[in-house]
Amino acid sequence: MVKVGVVGYGTIGQRLADGVALQKDMELVGVADVSPTLAVRALKEKGMPYDFYNALPENQKLFDDAGIKVSGTLEDLVQKVDIILDATSAGVGAKNKEIYAKYNKKAVFQGGEKNSVADVFFHGYANYEKGIGKQFLKLTSCNTTGLIRAVDCLDREIGVEKVAITIIRRVADPGDYHRGLTNALQLEKAPSHQALDLMTIMPHINATGILVHTPVTHGHIITVVATPKRKTNKEEVLGFFRKHPRIRVVSLAEGFLGNASLFKYARDLGNPRGDMYEIAVWEDSIVESGNDIMFAINIPQEAVVIPENMDAIRAAMEMQTDRLEAVAKTNEYLGMGKWMQK
Repeated sequence: MVKVGVVGYGTIGQRLADGVALQKDMELVGVADVSPTLAVRALKEKGMPYDFYNALPENQKLFDDAGIKVSGTLEDLVQKVDIILDATSAGVGAKNKEIYAKYNKKAVFQGGEKNSVADVFFHGYANYEKGIGKQFLKLTSCNTTGLIRAVDCLDREIGVEKVAITIIRRVADPGDYHRGLTNALQLEKAPSHQALDLMTIMPHINATGILVHTPVTHGHIITVVATPKRKTNKEEVLGFFRKHPRIRVVSLAEGFLGNASLFKYARDLGNPRGDMYEIAVWEDSIVESGNDIMFAINIPQEAVVIPENMDAIRAAMEMQTDRLEAVAKTNEYLGMGKWMQK
């Protein structure tokens, strides 16, 4: 049983903790944060299902005043685990790495950290083998994670030479106020980092992309124009996507009109927090254009990276050395692909 700790109990950290708790071959030792945030207060109100550790000892009085039970310090947590999932704000993970290295522990960092923080830039489906046995892994961002799932799916079936993407990016997570209240679209300089990151993970594919920030909070949408190594068609591509347990094919006729439809459906399913681990591909968006194939995917930014984090633990701890065996375990314990059984 691999012992896991989660550092940073925010949007991603909460979901990482829940994801680890679902893995039958992992034990969640505890979570750590620096202050009694709303997420931490909610953890207390739920009966403190996970042991909590104070990552900033000088804030102990804040936790005492809030009545939040503290099981120890960040260093105490690190010493009790085999591997840490670091979900702190960008830049903090790099500082925490010194503590992880001090105790010779393994760690997985999130997409906000620089690539230099880790031994390998990791994705469960695309380059699992490169993470096996490594001490420090870094995950791709939410957009890049979902994008690579879709591109890797096609690449393994028919090969992909290049992709051109447009990212319609949510501007903030639900509950965020620091970005302000907006009524505008904002364009970033091309190429987007997601295209560059894809090429880092999959160097054999030429990728470029444009990113547009939009004043919404639930999910990103990415359009992809892929040039396969051989001629394909819509039905064949649909077949590839439908076999993938982390990709759900949806349609306008079913009522999936956009990102909000998917979020509402996840809530109707009773998913905690309305989370979705899978990306969605709109069947209606798949278009043949000469030798190219175009499609659109939905990226549920709050939860989409959770499966790949579980994969990262499996690779770093050498729980499975076979890629498909590893991702299958993650998928099974997270309950992914249920829609494929209907």
